[in-house]
Amino acid sequence: MERSGFAHNRCGYCGGSMRISKLTCEDCGFAHGGDSFTPRLYRLGPEDQRFVELFVRASGSMKEMARVLGVSYPTVRSRLDRLIQSLEDETRSDEKRKQRILDDIEAGRIPPKRGMRMIDAI
Repeated sequence: MERSGFAHNRCGYCGGSMRISKLTCEDCGFAHGGDSFTPRLYRLGPEDQRFVELFVRASGSMKEMARVLGVSYPTVRSRLDRLIQSLEDETRSDEKRKQRILDDIEAGRIPPKRGMRMIDAI
C-alpha cells in the first residue's frame, strides 16, 4: 500500500481508503452527491487495476498474461498472488468497518437504519 502523497484512491494524509461523495456527468455537468464506500477493485493501485483488466481480457490465462506482458509465467503468478493478498487485506478492512458500524449502532451513536445502509454500501 502506498502511503506517501496522494496515490490513486488512497488518502494522501493517512493512506486510508477514499470514499466517493460526488459523481458528475462529463457531458452535461449533472452531479449527484452522496456518501459511499469504494469497491475493492477501485481501491487497488493503477497497475493492479490494469493487471485485473488484462487478466479478465485474457480469460484468466496466466500463459496469455505472460505473453501480453512480456514476462515469465512465474512473474505473472507472483503478481497474481500479491493481488490476491491485497484483495484479502481489503476484505478484512471491510469486515472491520462493518464491525465498527455495528458497534456504533449498539452504542446508539448511529440509527440502526442508517447503519444498515452503510453496511450495505461496503
